[in-house]
Amino acid sequence: MTEGKFISFEGCEGSGKSTQIKLLAAYLESLNVPYIVTREPGGSIIAEKIRALVLDGKNTNLSDECEALLYAAAREQHLSEIIIPALKAGKIVVCDRYVHSSLAYQGYARGLGADYIRAINSRVVKEYMPTVTLFLDIAPEDAFRRKHGADKNDRMEQQGIQFHNLVYAGYKRLLQSEKNFCAVDCRGDKAQTHANIIKTLKDKDIIK
Repeated sequence: MTEGKFISFEGCEGSGKSTQIKLLAAYLESLNVPYIVTREPGGSIIAEKIRALVLDGKNTNLSDECEALLYAAAREQHLSEIIIPALKAGKIVVCDRYVHSSLAYQGYARGLGADYIRAINSRVVKEYMPTVTLFLDIAPEDAFRRKHGADKNDRMEQQGIQFHNLVYAGYKRLLQSEKNFCAVDCRGDKAQTHANIIKTLKDKDIIK
């Protein structure tokens, strides 16, 4: 059996990933393509427990290094339990965030450096990088305006606009260095963004 294909979505908070993933799932459903939708951090029972810990707004004293290592730990469990079996079963995996989030958030915005993030994730990710990564390209100010502000219970959303501008700059740097990392114009409405995503996936021969 041919291995499935791995699509990851990236973007700043409020960029519309959840909406676009739902639209893509409906599109794949209409094609009768086998797929799963999952997310990071999370996706499995253990990884979801790590998600609750790392995103809890009360955990304000969590160190940057601990944060990065928790994301990597959740990723290992998620990969071994959910992503790899789905790919081996020939399914398309649609994932809300993956290792590029760690590079943008912890590597660039937290200042830990891309080399550090790559090092702690190298044994986790191995060869399982996305076939294509769709970066929903919208600036944090516009994204937060669209979602009517940051979630007061989400520790990452509460980091402040300066932090999120650094995240966005990190993503822009990844566009220059990462293979199969594709910017998607999402300044239009959700239907226009969905059309842009489908075109990108067709151009990359991910879907027909």
